Amino acid sequence: MDIQYFIREHKPVWSELEQLLEPFERSKRTVQAMQIDRLTLLYKTASAHLAFAQTYYPGDEIVPFLNQLVSRAHQALFAGQRQPAGRLADFFKRQFIGFVLERRRFIAAALLLFIIGGLSGFLAVWSDPLNLYTVIPAQIAESINPHQVGRGHDDLQSAVMSSTIMTNNIRVAVLAFVSGITFGLLTVYLLLYNGLLIGALTAVFWQSGNSYRFWAYILPHGIIELAAIFIAGGAGLYMGYRMINPGPYTRKYMFLRSVKESALLLVGTIPLFVIAGIIEGYITPSGLSLEAKYAFAGLTLLALAVYVLYGIANGRKLLLDETSHGLHAPDVQPEPKRSPV
Repeated sequence: MDIQYFIREHKPVWSELEQLLEPFERSKRTVQAMQIDRLTLLYKTASAHLAFAQTYYPGDEIVPFLNQLVSRAHQALFAGQRQPAGRLADFFKRQFIGFVLERRRFIAAALLLFIIGGLSGFLAVWSDPLNLYTVIPAQIAESINPHQVGRGHDDLQSAVMSSTIMTNNIRVAVLAFVSGITFGLLTVYLLLYNGLLIGALTAVFWQSGNSYRFWAYILPHGIIELAAIFIAGGAGLYMGYRMINPGPYTRKYMFLRSVKESALLLVGTIPLFVIAGIIEGYITPSGLSLEAKYAFAGLTLLALAVYVLYGIANGRKLLLDETSHGLHAPDVQPEPKRSPV
């Protein structure tokens, strides 16, 4: 079956399911028994459509769309009795990593843009140290002293510093996400510019022979912080991409859908920024040895890897549970039809 014909044929079912989910996700007190029965039927139908799309159109955007739609319906039907805290925990246990994996190409693109900016900044300052004043605002460039890294941190108020850094990082992430509305152009600029700053600073500390100390103060919080920025940047890039290329949908519909999907990614990064802010406020300026700070950075990387694997395992468990209940049964699978000429 042609993918566009498949979408046209079954889009009414998906649209009805999306509309029906709204009262379930707002307030279940107004939900009637008839709506529950209808939601169950639509859920099973959409699950069959998902199984069909995963088999015949595995690389198409319709697969993550149906996957999210089916997940929302599953939550409404089987997790509705949970308290909000339980639903939030389930989001971070199962769904967030699934969303990250579905948008991994755009997150990788955000990482690539950051690397390009970083290399450009490094090479510019390495070739001529005076270029630092071109890359970085003059008042900041004048305050950089590679030989003073780590000094005076004992006088900082860690709690105030932590909250300030955390707020600033969340602001950057939100800006990278919202910038997707500029067709992703401002998101591209933000990723390149932030990479440019890091690259320029790296060159300064490398030339002064303090690179080892510099990274010891960057990596403990930087691994988690940059991962969150890349996720938020990937969300903004996806939004911009869908504004340019809406596929078989209308541009307005695809834009609104991409905003909803990308917002979930942004929400998922908030705990990462909180953790990074705490580390930057308490661990980074601490009196720990440089080796201990590198070891701590390695632990943060390991923790991120474990969380990703945990999310993947929980997502697979959810899929197996649905399959065992017959939610992907082929009895309502669409029959292949030829696209009309």
